Amino acid sequence: MSTGTTAVRVHEHGGPEVMRIEEVSLPDPGPDEALVRNTAIALNFYDVYERTGLYPVALPMTPGSESVGVVEAVGEDVRDLDVGDRVAVLTGPGNYAQAMIAPASHLVPLPTGIDDRTAAAAMTKAMTVEYLLERCFQVRRGQTILFLSAAGGVGLIACQWARALGVRMIGTVSTEAKADLARQHGCDVVLILGRDNIVDRVREETGGHGVPVVYDSVGKDTFDDSMDCLARCGTMVSFGQSSGEPPAFQTRMLAQHGSAFITRPGMHDYTATRQELLASADRALSMITSGKVKITIGQTFRLDQTAEAHAALEGRRTVGSTVLIP
Repeated sequence: MSTGTTAVRVHEHGGPEVMRIEEVSLPDPGPDEALVRNTAIALNFYDVYERTGLYPVALPMTPGSESVGVVEAVGEDVRDLDVGDRVAVLTGPGNYAQAMIAPASHLVPLPTGIDDRTAAAAMTKAMTVEYLLERCFQVRRGQTILFLSAAGGVGLIACQWARALGVRMIGTVSTEAKADLARQHGCDVVLILGRDNIVDRVREETGGHGVPVVYDSVGKDTFDDSMDCLARCGTMVSFGQSSGEPPAFQTRMLAQHGSAFITRPGMHDYTATRQELLASADRALSMITSGKVKITIGQTFRLDQTAEAHAALEGRRTVGSTVLIP
């Protein structure tokens, strides 16, 4: 028997206006699948990339890559989930809906110590910070690092995570209000894009050496400056492009920047197995439930306001995490 639900649908790539609310029918869950009734849905920049076509997905589609809900039914061969379990749904597309069919292998049971909205706002972002700071480039106590967009959903978590690890963070933001927010969450030095000379300030803060790692999710507008902030044999971690795709470069540029390394990580490679997924989620949840990382939900939108939410995110008018309420 099929299940009816309300979902956001995209029939063509484009701006926020291409998203519209529709009624859809879901099949019964098949093998290794579960039917989940969503209670809170995360808004991530990854969803924007799918909507615009930067990350190819088949159309029509329901956007979304992360939500929290309750399991209502399970298919054959599902052994570690039961009806009534509260779970984070770390898969997509398909999460911008009141209910969805999801692979059971991508569901993470949630402890009682975290509420639905916080979990939706936090899981992917905290797991992103986990692999960025602890695996992609393993930061060490006493180091100084540069993290762009320090007042965003990922950035505010990174501020606190870095402090918990004994790492000094230089962060960039777009406004003074966001600078105050980043400082409140543990960012040691906050620079404002368009006002501060990022390269000069980073050099000042590091005695002229530069930083061993830059985490850049902005892309085109900041890529060159980020490279210029690196110390000798430093690592550039390009994990997003909110301002557009970074410029093309020739590999000899790495030698010109002190034999630099560059990587473009994706969560799918750091959580490729069920064991890796659960380990990353457990580390993220432990940082949150211990109080070392507190989650800031800066704004919430109804599901039928998803286009407005996307416009706010792309216009840099959001702080912290954004949650959609189905």
